[in-house]
Amino acid sequence: MTNNYQTMGRRAQATGRVTPKKARLAPELAEQEERLSLPETVAVAVAELADQLEEGLLAFAVGTGLQVLGAVLEHEAAVLAGPKGKHDRGRSAVRHGTDSGLVTLGGRQVQLSRPRLRSADRKSEVQLPTYQAVSSTELLSRLAMDRMLAKLSTRRYRTGLEPVGEAVEARSRGTGKSSVSRRFVAATEEALGELMAAELSGLDLVAVMVDGVVFSGHTVVVALGIDVEGHKHPLALEEGDTENATLVVALLAGLRDRGLDVTKPTLFVIDGSKALPPAIKAVFDHPVIARCQEHKIRNVKGYLPEAARTVVERRMRAAYKDADPLAGQGKLEALAKELERSHPGAAASLREGLAETFTVARLGVPPRLARTLRSTNPIESMNDICKDHCRNVKRWQDGKMVLRWCAAGMLEAKKQFRRVDGFMHLGKLRAALEAHIAVTVTPPSYNPEQEAA
Repeated sequence: MTNNYQTMGRRAQATGRVTPKKARLAPELAEQEERLSLPETVAVAVAELADQLEEGLLAFAVGTGLQVLGAVLEHEAAVLAGPKGKHDRGRSAVRHGTDSGLVTLGGRQVQLSRPRLRSADRKSEVQLPTYQAVSSTELLSRLAMDRMLAKLSTRRYRTGLEPVGEAVEARSRGTGKSSVSRRFVAATEEALGELMAAELSGLDLVAVMVDGVVFSGHTVVVALGIDVEGHKHPLALEEGDTENATLVVALLAGLRDRGLDVTKPTLFVIDGSKALPPAIKAVFDHPVIARCQEHKIRNVKGYLPEAARTVVERRMRAAYKDADPLAGQGKLEALAKELERSHPGAAASLREGLAETFTVARLGVPPRLARTLRSTNPIESMNDICKDHCRNVKRWQDGKMVLRWCAAGMLEAKKQFRRVDGFMHLGKLRAALEAHIAVTVTPPSYNPEQEAA
């Protein structure tokens, strides 16, 4: 039976003591705990906060919090240097007056007076742990990026902050256009570095989508991975003038250098760009190319007059819904033959990469997952989120700015990701890819006589 404060053990019965002795920490642990502990009670001068209460409950709470923060800092100074006016031989620091400090509060920096300490030998400055925590500017950069991605301009940054009262607002700083811009640039550079340096060796990707997005003349090629559990992962991005093979090879080679396994059979869902398949095959050992059916329909319609677009689109969608992919492909080849005389451009566009638009169907992917993989909608949705976040940008300075904004948008879109529809069938897709590669890859013929020669 476990003893508690109401149960008398043998020792308690002998000594008459009911409550057990309080456990004592080792001296070094006790000192560390004392430095990090908060005072049990803090007195707040409510009368001094009457003006803040008239400005609203939030302003009153902010004023109260700043008073509590001042009391906590004074408590930590007393722990390290002892009470004011009393000499303590065992102290690790000495008081060195007060100094003006800055703490982060609601997307701004607020000035306050803080105790200043130096080491007992007066050779170095001693920092208060609580002040180090509340004065960090990391939160400021994160708040600036969140508000900028929410389409709040630097000029109107201050209007998006919480009201903290006139007294606190008069002591605040860091809300000017230049300050916010510098913090946003630093935060987006960090986001770009985080995206491009992420380790990929732990990802087990079944499918990869590659697509391009244009920002004011700058083409950015982005890659989105889907792992075997259905989670989507923004992988990388590269900036250039067009969606060319050199750009895509650089993008995919970067994934390989960061540890992504390029030897496994992987489904690549791409748009109608002719530069993508050769670039993918140059980096990955066993890629299976699937072209987006929606892109194919849009490309063919672009070569047709308005009167013929509806009929051709209806026939193409019916062919793609055919349960037999060979029969569906035959219907589209027949359609291309019909269009060859009246609209040769549409016929050529339909024939280009036609077999690859039926890749998902030939793999036998279940319908629910097939709806996800037969188009590039998942990566296009991420691109749309990126473009929406930077809608207020009026002047793009250079390609680095484009990469920063796009990377920040991709990481912001990641927060909204859900598992792909039909993710429970991704295991079947992996097995189908391995079986497809085993059939299409021809083993080298072995000639004993040639080896002997």
